[in-house]
Amino acid sequence: MNKELISKKLEELNKSSFRSSFHLKEKDKVYLKEKGFKTILSHARDFVSLRLAPQNPLNDGHQTPMRGHPVFIAQHATATCCRSCLFKWYHISKNKELTNNEQNYIVSIIMAWLIEEMK
Repeated sequence: MNKELISKKLEELNKSSFRSSFHLKEKDKVYLKEKGFKTILSHARDFVSLRLAPQNPLNDGHQTPMRGHPVFIAQHATATCCRSCLFKWYHISKNKELTNNEQNYIVSIIMAWLIEEMK
């Protein structure tokens, strides 16, 4: 993925008082350290493919919890939590299945945010 594009998007998201209010709690950081980025990447891919990628995701707008996993926190921070946020922030149309490229981009944004949070 284009690191410059991801960096610009994270800067844009940081200007939102709502998006910038999300941070990993200590228990999330411990979980991430214990599992490692490779496992968390796998979780992110699974969450995106199961909860966001379908044409009409189940419980869209409410499918991503606000806590319980570092990826969930990252999804809210990066506006990758539901199809409405994807449309608003990334101009990814609703009512269509996400392509592999779109899913990879979303996962890259999530992982970049997590890496920044762990610094």
